Amino acid sequence: MKLLKNEKLILYIPLLILTIISLFNMVNAKLVSSIYNNIFIKQIIWFSLGYLIIYIIQKLKMKNIFRYSKYGYFISLFLLILVLLVGESTNGARCWLNFKWFSFQPSEFTKLTLALYLIDVASKKKLNSLKDEFLLLLKLLFITLLPSILVFLEPDTGAIINFFLILLIVIFSLKLNKIWYIIFFSLITLFLGTFLILYFKYQDILIKLIGTSFFYRMDRIINFASGNSYQLSQALITIGSSSFLGVGLNKIILYIPEAPTDFIFAFSIGNFGILSAILILLSLFIIDFYLLFKINTTNNKKGKMFAYSYLGMFLFHQIYNIGMNLGLLPIMGIPLPFLSYGGTNTIINFIFLGITIHFLDNKKEFNFYY
Repeated sequence: MKLLKNEKLILYIPLLILTIISLFNMVNAKLVSSIYNNIFIKQIIWFSLGYLIIYIIQKLKMKNIFRYSKYGYFISLFLLILVLLVGESTNGARCWLNFKWFSFQPSEFTKLTLALYLIDVASKKKLNSLKDEFLLLLKLLFITLLPSILVFLEPDTGAIINFFLILLIVIFSLKLNKIWYIIFFSLITLFLGTFLILYFKYQDILIKLIGTSFFYRMDRIINFASGNSYQLSQALITIGSSSFLGVGLNKIILYIPEAPTDFIFAFSIGNFGILSAILILLSLFIIDFYLLFKINTTNNKKGKMFAYSYLGMFLFHQIYNIGMNLGLLPIMGIPLPFLSYGGTNTIINFIFLGITIHFLDNKKEFNFYY
């Protein structure tokens, strides 16, 4: 059953709405800080490239995308090592490779290559026993740990969460013996329990293990409920002071640090009111529903695993960013897809979305990859 004759409109109309809202906010961002003077033009470039990428992907057969995924994965590892050596440090983190005309965040690229490689490895292995399942789990965990350790050194907490979210989705897609899921969640509980004991009882040991930079980031996350965050205070005041239509173009209610990136939801409400929030939430919900519906209409194993991986990350970013803007979740560098400013994140989201659509629209083609 099809959603409607031109069912792609269900995807592209809300995507276009998010694009327009984002660009309007980039116009107002120059009033937040002079460093944002040119981001309107840059965001137009990123969105234009993004839509072009989706168009190109739909025209490609992409028969070898999984077969060569391991090379993309190793390129990602190289870039993650490179950013630790020559990347520019910003706010205590070394996450970006800066070139003359643009900056590049390797951890965003790694989300894509990791998803493709994990799915390729997971779908090629025949599982006839618990031993086979155990060896596959070890391999998948090792593949995920390598980039996670490198990103941990930057540090970039949000990227690590995304990596393990992808791993979790791939593992659950395999439908393994229940014992592995029990062991998996037991290990997570043990890890978190040990971390909390060290944090509250033996902070000196924890600092020696993870370093001061990452410790203070975790300290901010754990203590977010204290309400001492200047960013959050400004965001909540902005939301509470907003009208239904907001202040409009070339005006802002308050200064919010990281307004066009991490706090784009609050910034948008201040600029264009409660109507903006309604349009954002409705657009995201429609895209989520469209992807979920399409996933449930395909029998292709790899395509479904990749689509679930993207949808899982897409939902995580939505829930976390909006929850963070409302003071419900700790502050981390989690952008809101197709709204927050950022070249790497925007392009990777479009690539993810383009490949997902391609997989879900070409059910038979992917049966002949191996």
